[in-house]
Amino acid sequence: MRIKWIPATLAATFVLAASAGSQAAPAREIRHREVTLPAGTVIPLVLDSYVASDTSRIESPVRAHVRHAVVIDGTTVIPAGSALVGHVTRAERAGRVKGRAHIAFRFDQLTLERSNRHLAINTSAVSRVGRATKARDAATIGIPAAGGAVVGGIVGGKKGAAIGAAAGAGGGTAVVLSTRGEDVRLGRGYAATVRLLSPVTIRVRAE
Repeated sequence: MRIKWIPATLAATFVLAASAGSQAAPAREIRHREVTLPAGTVIPLVLDSYVASDTSRIESPVRAHVRHAVVIDGTTVIPAGSALVGHVTRAERAGRVKGRAHIAFRFDQLTLERSNRHLAINTSAVSRVGRATKARDAATIGIPAAGGAVVGGIVGGKKGAAIGAAAGAGGGTAVVLSTRGEDVRLGRGYAATVRLLSPVTIRVRAE
């Protein structure tokens, strides 16, 4: 077996190169610190779910994401795009006689963008009430009453007009009693804000 000799100077070069490769520079340590968001901190959000007073049910899941980053003393604590998960706390349709529609929901979980860390939170509710329809209802009752008076007048003079007005008003009232008020419907992309009801501590990267 032939052994090929390597000059001493060249062998030393190989040894130095190998030792240099084995002593790679240590990775820079990433440091973190904890930041506590106090109760009352505002979180702007955008809905990713559809909620409505006529279709949602209490405890139905609601999803949203943070619209703008929450920054404290120059440090981003909650990045934009972080996910919020919650549930419907109130869903009431408008009544046929009285009562306006109502929808409300709140959030109890936050997932930080890019870190996939889940945090328990407690927020205020987003609450919306349907518009009142009293003016519309009055018009619905009044217009048929006027029409009934005209018809009654043609048939039987003043007495007929009174009877016709009463009959017309009754017809308008029946329409109102059979028709519900306006429901509240909030779709994807709806912007709102909530507040933290209790502090939450979040681990962030130290600058």
